Order: sequence, then structure tokens, then C-alpha cells
Amino acid sequence: MAYNGYLIDLDGTIFRGEKRIDGAQAFIDYLHTESIPYLFLTNNSTYTEEMIVQKLNRLGINASFNQILTSAIATAKYIKKNHADARCYVIGEAGLQQALLNEDLVLMGEHCDYVVVGLDREISYEKLANACLYIREGAHFIVTNKDVAIPTEQGLLPGNGAIAASIAVSTGVQPTYIGKPEAIMMEEAMKLLGVQRETLLMIGDNYHTDIMAGINVNIDTLLVLTGYSKREDLEHVNIQPTYVTNNLLDWLDELKRFSK
Repeated sequence: MAYNGYLIDLDGTIFRGEKRIDGAQAFIDYLHTESIPYLFLTNNSTYTEEMIVQKLNRLGINASFNQILTSAIATAKYIKKNHADARCYVIGEAGLQQALLNEDLVLMGEHCDYVVVGLDREISYEKLANACLYIREGAHFIVTNKDVAIPTEQGLLPGNGAIAASIAVSTGVQPTYIGKPEAIMMEEAMKLLGVQRETLLMIGDNYHTDIMAGINVNIDTLLVLTGYSKREDLEHVNIQPTYVTNNLLDWLDELKRFSK
């Protein structure tokens, strides 16, 4: 349990909507005090880095800009690496648009090189229709993340995977996914954190995204039962998380006992 770095999910792990989850503040305070590096890793592409830092600080969570990696940022870096002056048609909110602009990518419609899809809470038939047309014309289909549902204070609401699925079904084209559980985002996260994977732990509430992300890049995982996945869900999976705990406060208690 002596890990030198942590990759930590946000929605369902640190907060749910505007409510901080039990133990989150105490756990992050412990990492900060002990100078253990951590990176917040979220599939939510709607937030800019500034918005996430402001929200975390507002909820009493210690975070700075260099401790944030979103699926939008990972997507922008992936496109930039493969096509430096790419033209992108975007379905998504401020976080995705800003991430692409930060990499000097061009946002446009017709004659685009990429159709980039992130969560869009103002999705319309026109946006979906345009995306399908551009993909049929030859644009690469990129999706920030495949989450079909996201935890909120109201309960589980439709996620970006549900939007992307409609485009994939219509066009018959399967997208390239960037966010968890894909290795693309995880490799970027490990590069940013600079910690050897043998001493790194991935923490999250969703087995299919967070835990599989860790498994896919061969790092240890901790499932917290504060969001999407439940203990009984683990009866139906082939590979178990390294650890399972009720919340981050229980995990912190284990860390303190281990360190004595």
C-alpha cells in the first residue's frame, strides 16, 4: 500500500454534483501534507482546467492547474500529435472547445478532418446530423470518452457514450475513444505525473472506466463504492480491482494503519 503517486477520478469519487463525497477532503489533505503526487483524471470533457480547479477549491479540495487531466485535454493532445493543423467539428461544451483551441487546432464544420464528440447538454438533431455527414465525407471520428451514464446529485444521467453511440450506429463507423479506460489517456497521465507505474494507484468509482483503465496499463486499482459501481457488480467481472473500499476515508484509515 506504499504508493508513490495517485491517479484520482472526480465524478463519483471526489464529488457528486456540487456535493463533496465523504473522506475526499481528508484523503487529499493527507496526500498534500505527505508530498505524495496526485493527478485528478476525469472523463468529463465539459470542464476547463480553471473550472475544475475552482470547483475543487470551492469544495475544500486542494488542487492546482498542473494536477488536472480531462478527456478533452487528452483528446486535443492526441489530435495535435497526429495532425498538427487539424480542422475539427466539435460536439461538446467549453472544456472540449478550449482544450482544442489551446493546441492551436481549428474549429470548423464543412471540410473538417475530425469530428470530435464530447458530452453536450445542449445536443440537437442538427449537431448529430452534421457529425454524421462529415464522417461519411471522410472525417475521422474521435470521442472523448465512452461513459454511457454519469453520477449526479439527481442520479445517473446520460453520458457522452450515449451521444456517440447514436452517431456510430447511424454511420456504421466506430470511433477512436480517448478517455478512460483507454490507454491513450492513461499514458498521458503517467507521463504528466512522472511516477513509475509499479508504485502508482488508480482510484475511481466506475469499474468499467476507472478500474479497467488501471488494468489496461498494468497499474494497481482501488474501487470506491461512492458512485457508479456496486460491490455486487464485481461478481460478474473477470479481473478484480486490487482493492475495494466504501469511501476514501476508509482507505485513508488503512493507509495510516499500514504506515505505523
